[in-house]
This record gives sequence, C-alpha cells and structure tokens, in this order.
Amino acid sequence: MITAPPIPSLRRIRAVITPLALGALLLAAPSAGAGPARGPWATVNVCDTERNPDTIGIRASMPGTGRARERMEMRFRVQFFVPSSGRWRTISRGADSGWVAVGSARFRARQAGHSFRLTPSGTEIRLRGEVNFRWRRDGRVVRRARRLTAAGHPSSAGADPAGYSVAECVIRV
Repeated sequence: MITAPPIPSLRRIRAVITPLALGALLLAAPSAGAGPARGPWATVNVCDTERNPDTIGIRASMPGTGRARERMEMRFRVQFFVPSSGRWRTISRGADSGWVAVGSARFRARQAGHSFRLTPSGTEIRLRGEVNFRWRRDGRVVRRARRLTAAGHPSSAGADPAGYSVAECVIRV
C-alpha cells in the first residue's frame, strides 16, 4: 500500500499553489455572459521537479453556470498505477484534498490546484490525478462531474515549469 505521510511542508506547498491559482483566476475570470465555457478538465502541472521534489501538482478548471447562488467545489485525489494488475488505485491516505470551495458559479470558469508530496516505495511510482467537481445550490448538489488528468491544459498559475501540462507523473527515488 502506498500512502502519503503527513508532512508539515505539504501545508506550505498547498498554501503557495492554491491561493495563487485562485487569485490569478479571480483577476482573469470573465463573467458568465462572455460566451460558452469549456467543460471541466484536470491536468498534472507539477511532477517531481527540483523546486518541488517528490511532488505531484494537479490543476483543474470547471465551468460556471451563470447562477450567482450556485457554488462550485473541487476534490483532488492521486492515483497510482499497479503494473501487476494493469489497474489504477487511489492512494488511501494523505493524497485527498477534501472538497475545496472555488467560488460562485456566476463566472464563466473557475480554476484551482492542489499539490501532494509523496514518499514512493520502490524505485519509481506512476501517478495521475482524479478531480471530482460539484455545483451546489441552497446546500444541495445540483450537478457532478469527474475527470482524470490529461495533457494539453497549460496554465501559468502554479505550473513547474511554466505551462507544464501532462496526464501522468513518474516520481523516481
């Protein structure tokens, strides 16, 4: 079993990426009347770099509905590949952000990100992100979506290096 240990620096990494991503989004987010938004997406934008060793960063975007009373939330999780079975499994502890509020659905789209620092067992671990999205109105979920990380969604907020966007991440020991 692979787990992500509770590391004090995880809070620091999360604090650097998530508010930065949200701040950049708030400055750049057009209103709902600006045209149709793309559907939800997720990407890996940090993968075991010199500045972020043993870290996977996941970034996601979700479209607004134009309704100011609706709130949008994302949940970031990390999955690892099991070569013997050819299947992906969710990391059981320490690699789940819980639900993160990303704001009002009146905006065309909202983005957020979350980073996880992991301790791989073995020589390397192949990872990807899973992001769950939900739209809430009056305390009830009115819509849900789920996306696995995919390449081709560059965003400068939090990416290492800038514009980095891949589907999977390999962390080597």
